[in-house]
Amino acid sequence: MDLKNENSSNGSMPEINLEKLHKMAAELILPGKFILRLLNAALVLVTNLLARVLGSSLVRGHFHLMLSGLVLFGPVLSFWVSKYSIFANSNHYLYRKFLKSTWGWTCVFTCSFILLLSTSARHSPSLSLRHLSRIGVVALLWWGCQRLLALLEDAAGTCYEPMTPGRDTQGAASSVQPLLLLHEDQTKASCLKANMVWRGYEVSQDVLILCLCCLLLVEEMSVFGPHLAQAEPLQRSPGGPLRFIFLLCVLLLAVWMFLLLCLLAHFPQFPSQQLGGALGYLGWRGLYQGWYRLKPSWGCPGLPGEGLFTTTEMDKQQ
Repeated sequence: MDLKNENSSNGSMPEINLEKLHKMAAELILPGKFILRLLNAALVLVTNLLARVLGSSLVRGHFHLMLSGLVLFGPVLSFWVSKYSIFANSNHYLYRKFLKSTWGWTCVFTCSFILLLSTSARHSPSLSLRHLSRIGVVALLWWGCQRLLALLEDAAGTCYEPMTPGRDTQGAASSVQPLLLLHEDQTKASCLKANMVWRGYEVSQDVLILCLCCLLLVEEMSVFGPHLAQAEPLQRSPGGPLRFIFLLCVLLLAVWMFLLLCLLAHFPQFPSQQLGGALGYLGWRGLYQGWYRLKPSWGCPGLPGEGLFTTTEMDKQQ
């Protein structure tokens, strides 16, 4: 009796029932699994719909026309937009975080999509590298355009320094329009860095890279539909990471289209924006509608999806 009383007074812990703990854990995990299945079903439904839209002949054959119309007639919206809109501020979050790094965002998302898609369709490192080389070619094109446009702008422009007029010798007209002192030995970058005024002809590099990235994203994402068609008979649905990165690429395309519309409506610059859009279109035309249509080799990356799908699927894509 003394021993029993001593054990009870010491407050010994009762034995843990592992079966009850397992049942409790299963009850907690079950709602989580249901939510994950629901999210996965929504992801499959949305990505299948977007793949069908982006892979259709209507979008692939007329997207560049819609983009050209937007660049040409987008500045007309400046007559209706409000100058007090949050997007009329050049320091807006979207402009600061996305506009100046357009190519970086596009390169990361597109390369991730191409790598996952090529790995899922064909386990061939050489084929994946060949398809990734398309993005490298576009990167070289963008770098070359930046350097060439900088040289042309420096040659065609002039730097001016504002000069404060004398109060006793200048009238009211001079106070409204201050005199400018000419600096002929300045480049555009050094002129703007010195807080001076640059005047000359220029091409909007923001519109150029936005148009080029939009056209590139549509071309690269259009092959996701044939990939789904190839995996359907084998009952091998693409994994969640590939579908998720595809969805992110679509969202990025929507962001670029929205930023392009904001630039044209709130900051119209004719004809520099139209020249930038024309150069972006010519870059896409020369690569995806010209060089990439040649026979795939190490000298030509080939079109998106080339070598990843069967001949029938590629014919449907075209």
